[in-house]
Amino acid sequence: MTFQWTAVAGFLYGEIAVILVLCLPFISPLRWQKIFMIPLWSKMAVFWNKMFLTIIVLLIVLFLDAVREVRKYSSVHVNEKAANINSSAFDHIQMKLFRSQRNLYLSGFSLFLWLVLRRTVTLLTQLAKEMASHAALETQVNDATEAAKKYMAENERLQEALSGQGSGKKKESKEATQEKLKEEVEYLKAELQKTSTAFQKAKNEVAAVKKQSDGVRREYDHLMKEYERLQQSLNKAEDKKDL
Repeated sequence: MTFQWTAVAGFLYGEIAVILVLCLPFISPLRWQKIFMIPLWSKMAVFWNKMFLTIIVLLIVLFLDAVREVRKYSSVHVNEKAANINSSAFDHIQMKLFRSQRNLYLSGFSLFLWLVLRRTVTLLTQLAKEMASHAALETQVNDATEAAKKYMAENERLQEALSGQGSGKKKESKEATQEKLKEEVEYLKAELQKTSTAFQKAKNEVAAVKKQSDGVRREYDHLMKEYERLQQSLNKAEDKKDL
């Protein structure tokens, strides 16, 4: 295996390892966000898009080169087989065809997993932001609820205190105080309703991001099964070649 294909194989194994680590269930998105906020990663984030596009271009070039080699040796394989040449030349062509197919699988899976890795990191970041927003809204809702309960308790105490007083100016003052308290209670109820609506919206957004993350995880599991199947077929081909 030449240097560039050895590098592609190592890059593929590294991608698989990173994606497996990102999919570990006991590491929450909030913890991943803290890891991504480390100064070292923050400095690397400036060059992330350029590095991503550069690797994409390199993998596409290698993938197209592997496709060209597969087509080349496939046609030569058919022509030489029809010409009934000696077995050593035919085995050499088969070896070239096998290597080109192996390189095609390596570059193709590396390209696909690179895209999956970027999407996974993006979804983890979005999910972490939504979880943080969810926690902040939940705290705000709890504070508003406690404030509403406090004002309602004060209202009840004032009503009980004013219930034993006489009529006239005292009664008018009581009614004005009650009206003011009612207005405050209505305002707090309206604020509580707004906060509850925002909280429900945040919960829906978090559920949507979780659903997307589950879809990426299922897609990755399917890809790993396909990769294992192809790896087994390549191992069988190598065993046949050794025989």
